[in-house]
Amino acid sequence: MTLADLNARGHKGFRLALEGIFENSPWVAEGAWSKHPFASFDALYRALVDAMRGAGEAAQLALIRAHPQLAGKAAATGELSRDSRAEQSGAGLDRCSAEELARLRALNRAYEAKFGFPFIVAVKGLDRAAILVRFAERLERDRATEFEEALQQIERIAWFRLGAVIEA
Repeated sequence: MTLADLNARGHKGFRLALEGIFENSPWVAEGAWSKHPFASFDALYRALVDAMRGAGEAAQLALIRAHPQLAGKAAATGELSRDSRAEQSGAGLDRCSAEELARLRALNRAYEAKFGFPFIVAVKGLDRAAILVRFAERLERDRATEFEEALQQIERIAWFRLGAVIEA
């Protein structure tokens, strides 16, 4: 879809077109609607990020928690969103060895126990080894730093997803 196609959509069509950009959080697209129509891809992206950043901490935490664990239960039971499934598969997380899977699951548990939300990383361009390294490094941080990092990673994920929906 082109930006012009998106701009021509009504409110509901706009929301539906962008519903997968921020994982299970249509309120982000809803919040960007007021800046419609968009002059550029960057303006659209900025409006979405501004909507996310302008929300309160509770809404941001809900957005973070809407993301699935890497190679976690949702992946094992086939409950990932189409985008999350493609992203995790692209990073090879669907082909983990038993050792890698056990390590990821242990890191997921430790991370959620420490921070109260799942580890989020934009996996595009990363392989399993790089993801495991980042996971372990980020476990050493404090909650405020990781909360901000999660939001930054969500912004990266949204950039990639938006680029897959809106033609340049």
